[in-house]
Amino acid sequence: MNHLLTKISCDTDEIKLKTLNELKNICNQCKACELSKTRTSVVFSDGSPNAKIMLIGEAPGADEDASGVPFVGRAGQLLNTFLEEAGLDRKKDFYICNTIKCRPPQNRVPTNEEKLSCQAYLMGQISIVKPKIILLCGATAANTFIEQEFKISQIRGKWLNIFDDIDVMAIFHPSYLLRNHSLEQGSPRWLMKKDLESIKNKLKELE
Repeated sequence: MNHLLTKISCDTDEIKLKTLNELKNICNQCKACELSKTRTSVVFSDGSPNAKIMLIGEAPGADEDASGVPFVGRAGQLLNTFLEEAGLDRKKDFYICNTIKCRPPQNRVPTNEEKLSCQAYLMGQISIVKPKIILLCGATAANTFIEQEFKISQIRGKWLNIFDDIDVMAIFHPSYLLRNHSLEQGSPRWLMKKDLESIKNKLKELE
């Protein structure tokens, strides 16, 4: 896989897409962990390989496992609503993936071993896409990059110093928002809207 990543010699659309497809083909054949025995589909990515924002979620659910596309179930539909209301385009502004590419049984939280088995694919996606902003969607995605203990409610909405050349923010996972319907000031949905405003402003700065 390291050999694959060394092929990236420029940032043209064609090279990015070709290299991501090569990485996806390798991922589709992956049997590095037990999830390969229970998956229906490898859920690699959605969105644009030229997007400035990469959104990293936790893991595929049942709808994603069936379709091979991340964030297409109820949580994904709610995410789409928030993005549209913020004036962000899922297909153009985002490259979307998960920390792991196969669904854990009963949608349980991925183990550290499973995340390590998929780490090279995730880091490969970051290396190829070269996003300017990474959104860590939910606590599981955030603790993939943050070693110390934290509560997602405490770190969300803050720009984190994880990569030298990428602005990183943790946000609530939309599955959490499905359980919290209030739009009152200070509520999770209200905070999500504020975070997306901040992200949109950062995107404008970068452009």
